[in-house]
Parts: sequence; structure tokens; C-alpha cells
Amino acid sequence: MDVTAIGQGGMTNDTDVTSGGGGLIGDNGTMTTTTTTNHESVYCGQGLDDFHTSYSKIHGIVCLLVCIFGSIANTLNIVVLTRREMRSPTNAILTGLAVADLLVMLDYVPYAVYMTPSINYSREERLTYSWSWYVMFHAIFAQICHTISIWLTVTLAVWRYIAVAYPQKNRIWCGMTNTLLAITSSYVVCPLLGIPLYMSLRIKPYFDLLGSDGNPFKAMNNESARNVTLYRTYPSELAEKNPALQNVNFWIYSVVIKLIPCIALTILSLRLVGALLEAKHRRKQLTGTSRGMKQIVDGRVVDVQHKKNSKNMEKEKQTDRTTRMLLAVLLLFLITEFPQGILGLLSAVLGPPFFYNCYLKLGDLMDVMALINSAINFILYCTMSRQFRSTFNYLFRPKFLDKWLPVSQHEDDGESPAGRRIQKGDTTQITQV
Repeated sequence: MDVTAIGQGGMTNDTDVTSGGGGLIGDNGTMTTTTTTNHESVYCGQGLDDFHTSYSKIHGIVCLLVCIFGSIANTLNIVVLTRREMRSPTNAILTGLAVADLLVMLDYVPYAVYMTPSINYSREERLTYSWSWYVMFHAIFAQICHTISIWLTVTLAVWRYIAVAYPQKNRIWCGMTNTLLAITSSYVVCPLLGIPLYMSLRIKPYFDLLGSDGNPFKAMNNESARNVTLYRTYPSELAEKNPALQNVNFWIYSVVIKLIPCIALTILSLRLVGALLEAKHRRKQLTGTSRGMKQIVDGRVVDVQHKKNSKNMEKEKQTDRTTRMLLAVLLLFLITEFPQGILGLLSAVLGPPFFYNCYLKLGDLMDVMALINSAINFILYCTMSRQFRSTFNYLFRPKFLDKWLPVSQHEDDGESPAGRRIQKGDTTQITQV
């Protein structure tokens, strides 16, 4: 649930505004503001309203399924990447990324359950004090963890670009010490970006007339009304009195958390693509110059240069495959995060009319796209990394299958179960394909 809705209004009403992306959930307990019908639809038409209404009916169950899969997938990522033979700077960043994504998934599960239409909670059951506390915690915690994930993705891109563009400096600049420092910095600095958000929320009680079923009282049912204390998450008094604080939340979310990382990743991705093309051209030149170059050693004709070039080219091909896999991770990130940053920026610039009529209507869709982005890395690793598949297969393949499966040639050669010969102090990367 994005938190850019903070400060867009103050007073509540009984109209349910269900939008996970905007943070306005009505009867789910989050702060609600004036209805969207109070803002003239200047920017978006009826089609977006119809899409929002239709999709909101399945949003809860879709997010719940994604969260269950993502929680399992990120747990497996952590187990595989923390193996001793898998330890490396790149894999350390991917582990930190998996931890942040796992926290996002676990935090979102209760919210997804509440959004499931088949679970019909009454208003009294929904608007409890404990649920309001969860909503406030969820708005802050999910944003922090997702921000950590975003900046670790940027760190991963920077590390990969250094490895490709400055290979002679890679071990110095991107060693394990600097990598752990970068990961720790992300987990320390990102919560500080949420300080304006911490100051913008509060839980406020109010009274409502409810029937015996816990829903709004209707006199026609001949039942007695109850005056019940309910709770919702509102903008704080500080946020209501200081519009600048409201704008700070928007600008931090749209620019610092979304647009700056996306622009940086776009530039780095283009540089990496250029490096791949240059490496491909260089391999063609090496292949052409190495043909026909032979040497006589001990009375035998040996193509020494060709062997050296073949070894170097195989190493470069492996590096290229590494870069391609990370480019897939970066591209998926850009597809899901760039639109959110642009919509958040437009909301800050164009004001409430755009926010209520466009941003909120796309909130649920942006939520599920962000969750998918946090869950799908496991599939990318399995499909594009032979080393990850080998280690995963060794850890989780049932032992009784060894009787029927052929023995790997690597194991006959004395390699590790993960498919790689391990020497003292030797490590490998998930991205070795």
C-alpha cells in the first residue's frame, strides 16, 4: 500500500474508497477523505473507473497468492544464496534484496486477507484499534522495506557496471567489505527517509451507530442501535496544519524513492547493454585473429594462441550471461517502478484532481505489480543461472531420486555437489550461468 495519500485530506466519511495503492481503504480502517465525486474528472475518464471497480473485486486474492508464492520463493533465495560456496559480493546484495522482499510479502499478507471479498467482516470488526495500528504500521514498514529493495537494486546495477567497465578495479571497489557496508547503509538510511511519514499519521477514535450485526444501523430493520467506538488512521494534526509536510511526502516518494533510482538504473542498463555489444565485437575480432596461428612445441604443432583466446572468450561469455540476467532483473524493476514514480510526481504537481481521479484508481494495480516484482526473482535465477539451479537441486532434491538419476560428470571429476570444484577460500556467484 503506497503512502502518497497522506495529507490529501482530513475528515472522514462513510464512503468506502478501496485503493491499496493510495492508502485510502474506508471500512478497512485507513484514513479516508472526501469522496472522489467531489473532484471533477479532468484527467481520467469513466473507463478507468470501470477498471478500478472490476479489478478491486479480485485484488485481495491476487495479492494473497502473490504474497504466498513470494514468501516461499524469497525464503528459498536466502537459503541458497547463503551457502558457503555461494558467498560473493553479488550474492550478498541479492540476499539483502531477498530479505527486504520477504518482509514486504509477510507484511502485506494480513492486508491482502482483509481485501479478499469472500471474507465479509462487519464494520465493527474492521475498524478496531488493533487493526488501525496494523494499518499505520503497514503503511510505514512496507514503504521502508520496499525502499530498501529499490536501493539495493541500484547497488546491484552499480556493482555490475564496475565489474564490466572497470574489471581491474572490481575486487578493490566491490569487495565483500564495501558490499556489506553498502547493504547496511541501505537498511539504515532508508528508514530515515520515512521520518516525514512517521509524523503524518495518527489513530483517531470516532463514534458510529451500528446494528446488532456490527454494520451501520438501519431503522427499517426494527433493531436497536448501538453507539460504538471505532478507529481509523488519519493524517496527524501536524500534517493537517502544515501543507508543506504533505508535499514532502509526495516528493520523497515520487522523486527520491522512485524516479531517481529509475533514472540511475536506466543509465546503467544502457551502459551495460553497450558493454555487452562491445564484448561481442571484441570476441569476433579475437576469433578472426587467432585462426591460423600455430606454434611448434616439442616437434608438435600446437595452437597455443587459440587455446588462450578460447579460454578468455569463455570467461567473457560467462560475464555476458551474468550481465544479461541482471539486466532482466533491472528491466522488470523499471517496468513496475517507473510508472509509479511518474504518477506520484504528477499527483504532486497537478494536485488533488489528478490524485483522486487517476492515481487512486490505479493504486491496486501498482500494488500488485510491485509485489510481483518482489516475488519473481526466484524464477529469473532458476531459469538463467546454472549455479543457482545446481545448488538448489543439491539442497532440495529428494535423496531417493539419486538411485534413478544419472551421476553428474562434475561429481565424478571431484567437484562440489553444487557443480563446481571448491578450493580453500573459493566462492562463486549465483550469476555464473
